[in-house]
Amino acid sequence: MNNESQQRMDDIYSNTPLDEIPWNREEPPELLIHFIESENIQPCRALDLGCGAGNYAVYLASRGFDVTAIDFSPTAIKLAKQNVKSKAVQCTFIAADVIKDFPAFDKKFDFAYDWGLLHHILPEDRQKYVKNVHALLNPGGKYLSVCFSEKDKGFERNGKYSRTSIGSTLYFSSEDELKELFFPCFDIIELYTTKIAGKFETHLFNYAFMIKK
Repeated sequence: MNNESQQRMDDIYSNTPLDEIPWNREEPPELLIHFIESENIQPCRALDLGCGAGNYAVYLASRGFDVTAIDFSPTAIKLAKQNVKSKAVQCTFIAADVIKDFPAFDKKFDFAYDWGLLHHILPEDRQKYVKNVHALLNPGGKYLSVCFSEKDKGFERNGKYSRTSIGSTLYFSSEDELKELFFPCFDIIELYTTKIAGKFETHLFNYAFMIKK
């Protein structure tokens, strides 16, 4: 992500009320709740990539996870830190760009996830991003990624791209693209297209659950 994209996202968090930001949901999606409460993952050291205002990080922490959460908008991280103060949990929030060099961590993570981040990362930056995620995980670490499917019809698009009303740019992926992207670094356990209710409407998403090679 370039500096212009970072400034645009920071402007969104600075100038748009949280209840008007489409991806900001206080309650996690049912599919994420099902994943966390299933036997797919146990409480562990977890990394939330593209955490926004920190709602899902707070949820994971409430389920016993040791959560570090990253977003490249400093304003989003400020909001997340304010958010967690009102909750009976602890999270670590860090402003960092997921396609550049991450800050040094004292330990690696057992689980990483991005819920709605990947469709904000354009194709030319995705390999770097996936390699970064791979490097941050312990051997056998698990990774969950959920992003917009190219089959979704809910946006005005120019090919596989969409510019939203609040100024963000989205890229809509196929399952085959994601297989090619993830396969060098991860064993894909599940990859499918599914409907997920959003804040304002339901959309089609690609759901990918993987284990580090």
